[in-house]
Parts: sequence; structure tokens; C-alpha cells
Amino acid sequence: MSQEPKSASRRTVLIGAVALGGLPLLAAAGAAQAAGTLPKANAHYQDHPNAGKQCSKCNYFLPGAKPTAVGQCKVVAGPIAPNGWCTMFAPKAG
Repeated sequence: MSQEPKSASRRTVLIGAVALGGLPLLAAAGAAQAAGTLPKANAHYQDHPNAGKQCSKCNYFLPGAKPTAVGQCKVVAGPIAPNGWCTMFAPKAG
């Protein structure tokens, strides 16, 4: 006797579709974990402003406890001075 292959049930197909639908969420989570990994040298980071542009005015800057405290960046790795600057500078809106 030979066994015939079972066809996928509608339930199995729906579960698979839901699981595949979650893949973009997993990819986004992975991208978020990768933030702040660009080496300072690659971003040409400097600890002083450039023509009025500075980290504290950048969309990627995450400030420290006080306005003058060292913070972090969503793109560049390591401690970031609020008066610093790099080529990844993106001015805050407004």
C-alpha cells in the first residue's frame, strides 16, 4: 500500500502566512539593534561643531543626563559629545 501525500489544510496555510507576515518585524528589530555601530572614523566624527552643526542639534543624538553631558548616537558607536559633529549629521525638524 502506498501512502498519498497529505495536502496542506487551510489552517496550516493560514498559520504559515501569519508566521511569514512577522518577518518584516523581525528584520526591523535587527536593524534597531544595529544602530550606533558605525565607527567614529568612518563617520569622520570630531568633538567640536562644524559650521554651526553639532550633535545636540542632530536627529540621531541621544542626550546624556545633562545638556553638557556626553550622550550617544543612533548611528555612530561610542560616547558622543553634544558639541561634536560627523558626516551623518541630520538636523532635527523644527
